[in-house]
Amino acid sequence: MASETRPFLKMNGLGNDFVVWDAREKPLRLTKDQIAKLGDREHGIGFDQMITVERSTCGVDAFMRIHNSDGGQVDACGNATRCIGRLLMEENAKDLVTIETNAGLLHAFDAAGLRNVTVDMGKPRLNWDQIPLAEEFADTRAIELQIGPIDEPILHTPAVVNMGNPHAIFWVKDVEAYDLARVGPLLERHPVFPEGANISLAHIFDDNQIRVKVWERGAGLTLACGTAACAVGVAAARDDKTGRKTTIHLPGGPIGIEWREGDGHVLMTGLTEVEFEGEVDIETLTWRKTAGGDAPLEAGAAS
Repeated sequence: MASETRPFLKMNGLGNDFVVWDAREKPLRLTKDQIAKLGDREHGIGFDQMITVERSTCGVDAFMRIHNSDGGQVDACGNATRCIGRLLMEENAKDLVTIETNAGLLHAFDAAGLRNVTVDMGKPRLNWDQIPLAEEFADTRAIELQIGPIDEPILHTPAVVNMGNPHAIFWVKDVEAYDLARVGPLLERHPVFPEGANISLAHIFDDNQIRVKVWERGAGLTLACGTAACAVGVAAARDDKTGRKTTIHLPGGPIGIEWREGDGHVLMTGLTEVEFEGEVDIETLTWRKTAGGDAPLEAGAAS
């Protein structure tokens, strides 16, 4: 009997890249080991997250299942939500779609075309037990946590925010002055984070302009992380470091964050891209490209 071949899309939001499967008509079942092999950038397709689009159980446009490149399942991914939102809007000729996730219902809408998509990420969770943390902290704007010598720590007193997944934000003067590939894994798995955490270094370099570098839980260093951008924007505004509208400058590019005053929801706006189409032999995990992706945007088209 011939092995099964499944088509996929390779997409990214500001370089935060995904393999996307449509499993609405035919379920897709991959083991954690299979996902990790496909996610390997040297021997597999390579991605930060694997996204499976499934039928919604509550009647909205689709359910989005998210796995990190290590094969573990997570509840939220802002850039992936923007990418899936774009696909569903194009498919259904709509300018607003609702996506069911394990973190709740998220709304994506067209942000003036040109592959720009806005996602309403809902309200941030700010209490210590919502992050969650292993012990109680009255003020999550700066918790007692440090790495390095007690009298001269490398990093210390991060803000913590949950945007569907836990984030710790360290305010620094230069995001490139730290070896995040070395300290990121230590902080991700610190005992204060029972579910692990995404680790961000953030530097405010101008009014409402923040440069950010992210170690993503279960994925490692990434060009962009949407929920981290949201968490940084919230943490900055909450501590009066910025206003409620910020531009987060990630290695993959800028992303707009607005923490609305009225309903407390966080809106995230940025570019999406289809890199290519492909197909995978599910038994052997061999894969090939079958078609190209988006045409390059003209200079200035993202503005």
